[in-house]
Amino acid sequence: MSKIIETHAHLYSEEFKADIDQLLEQAQLAGVAQFVMPNVDETSIDGMMELEEKYKGICYASMGLHPCYVKKEFEKQLYLVEDWLNKRKFVSVGEIGIDLHWDKMTLPWQEEALKIQLKLAAKHQLPVILHTRNAFQETYDILQSLALPQLKGVFHCFSGTVKEAEAAIELGFQLGIGGVITFKNGGLDKVVTELPLESLVLETDCPYLAPIPHRGKRNEPSFIAIVAHKVAEVKNIPVEEVINRTTANAKQLFYAL
Repeated sequence: MSKIIETHAHLYSEEFKADIDQLLEQAQLAGVAQFVMPNVDETSIDGMMELEEKYKGICYASMGLHPCYVKKEFEKQLYLVEDWLNKRKFVSVGEIGIDLHWDKMTLPWQEEALKIQLKLAAKHQLPVILHTRNAFQETYDILQSLALPQLKGVFHCFSGTVKEAEAAIELGFQLGIGGVITFKNGGLDKVVTELPLESLVLETDCPYLAPIPHRGKRNEPSFIAIVAHKVAEVKNIPVEEVINRTTANAKQLFYAL
């Protein structure tokens, strides 16, 4: 059986400072082979790079500006993102996108930041990690309007409808499935039942969005095994099939792995 590739883990987070080595060991024992770490802003870069250096071949850094951190001076942050992308290779451009849950007032800035980073991803031939909280349509419209050839990526923490999933897949994107699939009233379990396994990758978004039975607590890297088993349950297939296929999907998408 393949090892799991965790496609979205904020391992550099303050919540993991005290026990990250132990948590990564537990995750590896749970069958996780590699981790994609999405960047947030300039403050997360150093910690992310340190983990990548310490765990070479296991932890992989991405570069991008998270939509929740897009402020008035966002251009300065994007200059830094561009500078890093020019300096070295990253596994992807992310975490980027639009978030309308917390602050709708920054939407024009978020849209501009997303467009710039999508173009950077296309220039560097890298996949993107998309954050689309309460903003699937806005993000989808930008992707369509830019029409960047060969651009691929993942709709991180996908929790939309079957119709939205099909639209994302039609663009050539994968869907990141995490702990939300275990939530009793989340509805994602019913959506995933309808989706092709070839279009799914696994993630935790740790330390956020812990799956049941850990909901409300710190999410940990090893909990991705719970997600894999839940996907297998709702699709009525062996968990080995879920892991083998999603790992292959992740390697095809994040080709630096």
